[in-house]
Amino acid sequence: MKRAVLYLRVSSVDQHPETQGHDLRQMAAQRGYEIVQEYTDRISGTKAKRPGLGDLMRDARRGKFDVVLVWASDRIARSVKHFLDVLDELNRLNIEFVSFREQIDTGGPLGRAIVVIIGAIAELERNLIIERVRAGMRRARLEGRHIGRMPLVLDREAICSDRRLGQSLRQIARYHRISTATVRRVLRENAPAEQKEVA
Repeated sequence: MKRAVLYLRVSSVDQHPETQGHDLRQMAAQRGYEIVQEYTDRISGTKAKRPGLGDLMRDARRGKFDVVLVWASDRIARSVKHFLDVLDELNRLNIEFVSFREQIDTGGPLGRAIVVIIGAIAELERNLIIERVRAGMRRARLEGRHIGRMPLVLDREAICSDRRLGQSLRQIARYHRISTATVRRVLRENAPAEQKEVA
């Protein structure tokens, strides 16, 4: 008998995880799985830190179960990439993933094929985004627009003057809105007098 765990997630206090739990327990009974643990999160799917999911993945690495049952794929992951990362880790740990709503079951050949297809679509989406960004940058260059951070404009004379007046590196940095490392560099690059002061 395979050891199964349920992962239940609801995104607001108004929803109750028991709705998902009922369907999943019924499915586990039909398949002859023994439910050894239930993990619950009452949190938005966009949140990276989820205690229930964290506990599930920790127990997965310890080999405490063979199958993960979820009501829907979007219950377990905050994005396609996150979903594929979770599936990939479960696959490496030889743990099956079963989704009630989408009828995905990585224990069978069709389920594994679906995961490969989802992965290919996600990779295509990433590549299209990268290509769109590159095209936008090329267009910006052709139009003469600056790309990236604007170069730092420093009043080197004022920085050296402030130092000669006895201001500390921190005071100068705060006044000119630059780092103390930049102040040191400017003073080093200028007259030997400043260089001695920094040393």
